[in-house]
Amino acid sequence: MPEISEPTGGLLVWIVIFIELITFGIALLFFVMNGKEDLLGFHKSALSLNKTIAFMNTMVLLTSGYTMALSIDFFKRGTMKKFKSYLLFTIILGTLFVVLKLFEYFIKYQQHISLDTNPFYTYYYMLTAFHLFHVLFGIILLGYFYTTHSDIKLNDIEATASFWHMCDLIWLLIFPFIYLLY
Repeated sequence: MPEISEPTGGLLVWIVIFIELITFGIALLFFVMNGKEDLLGFHKSALSLNKTIAFMNTMVLLTSGYTMALSIDFFKRGTMKKFKSYLLFTIILGTLFVVLKLFEYFIKYQQHISLDTNPFYTYYYMLTAFHLFHVLFGIILLGYFYTTHSDIKLNDIEATASFWHMCDLIWLLIFPFIYLLY
C-alpha cells in the first residue's frame, strides 16, 4: 500500500485554499450572472476602471510569486541570507500591490463611486477588497518570517508560500473578470 503524505505546507492550508477558491469562484459566478442581466450597466462601469493600474498589479503579484518561489528554494538550500532577501522582495512587491490598489480606490472615491453606486461596483469592491485583505494577511505572515530570529520550519514557510500563491491565483481570476470581461 503506497504511503500517503501531506501536501506541501500541510493539509490545513490546502483546505483553506480550496475554500477560498470556491468562495471567490462563486462570487465571480454571481458577478457574471448579474452582468448578463445588465450588460450595458456593467460595460459602462467596467470602462471607468483603470486597467493600467490593474495590469501593473497583475505584474507585481506575478513577480511576487516568483520571488516567493525563489525564497523557498533558497530556504531549502540553507542559504538564509538569500532566503531573507527574496522574502523581503516579496513583501515589498506585496506592499506595492496594496499601494496601487488603494490608489485605485482613491480615484474611485474622487469620482464618487462607492460600494453602493451600482451592482458592478458592489462586486468590484467586495471582490477586490476581500482579496486585498488576503494580501495584507500574507504580508503580515511574510513579515513574521522575515523578522523572526527563531528556527523557521520548512512546513510553516511553505504553508505561507502556498497562501501567497493562492492570492496570486485569485487575482488572476479577478483581473480578467472584473477588468476585461465587460
